Amino acid sequence: MRAVLVSLGSLIVAAACQGSAGQPDYSAVFDGSGGRWIDLSYAYSEETLYWPTEDGFQLEELAYGETEAGYFYSSYKISTAEHGGTHLDAPIHFSRGGMSAEQIPLDRLIAPAVVVDVAARATPDYLIDVGDLEEWERTHGRIPDGAILLLRTGWGERWPDRLGYLGTERTGPEAVAELHFPGIHPEAARWITDQRNVAAVGIDTPSIDYGQSTGFEAHVIIYGSNIPGFENVANLQEIPEVGAFVVALPMKVAGGSGGPLRIVAFVPFASDESSS
Repeated sequence: MRAVLVSLGSLIVAAACQGSAGQPDYSAVFDGSGGRWIDLSYAYSEETLYWPTEDGFQLEELAYGETEAGYFYSSYKISTAEHGGTHLDAPIHFSRGGMSAEQIPLDRLIAPAVVVDVAARATPDYLIDVGDLEEWERTHGRIPDGAILLLRTGWGERWPDRLGYLGTERTGPEAVAELHFPGIHPEAARWITDQRNVAAVGIDTPSIDYGQSTGFEAHVIIYGSNIPGFENVANLQEIPEVGAFVVALPMKVAGGSGGPLRIVAFVPFASDESSS
């Protein structure tokens, strides 16, 4: 049966109960009766994976314990590169004049989601191509305008194993040539920007370009079209190929080229049932 995506508002209304005055009761979206919320973010910790040339996440304790006034108090200082862990790539990351982190409108970050799953055939140097996208559309129909396109390669199941996920345990500039993980073929990136109208593109690998890329063509093409990206997205195996909705809220860094991202998905029970 061909799945059909509907608007976020319509689906939430369908998932919700009707109030006494005939108005939708949106509590069903949040109390567990209308669907499931799934966390698509990795926690930041000493295990968080970064590009080999970046320092890892640092959490410095400033205070922890009882105060002289008798109450408990804890405080920390954090340090992180923009592009590590589950994070946003703002278009300005690879596009002069592209949107920076705080300029991305909410309708690019909160939208229906589609999941193109290539995990069964992905290899360490796999390139998601136009054929993969067209195969998805033969089953589910055209990728809707304004959808967030999520690409599942299965690499998320390797997190946080540095060797398995990145292809190398080394760090520093010399390690970059040893990176191996799937990404988006430049022709597929061009198809996404020229033939479809997506709100954002996310992937469960460290980069929308594959590990052996030297020109970062997918970055240049997609971000050059002012489309934001989400990298190191977690738990995509729990999201149906159609019917879910994503809320992706990054740290709002003025002028930032990216930043830590808390991304979650709402999967209505009807979508769970239709995808099973």
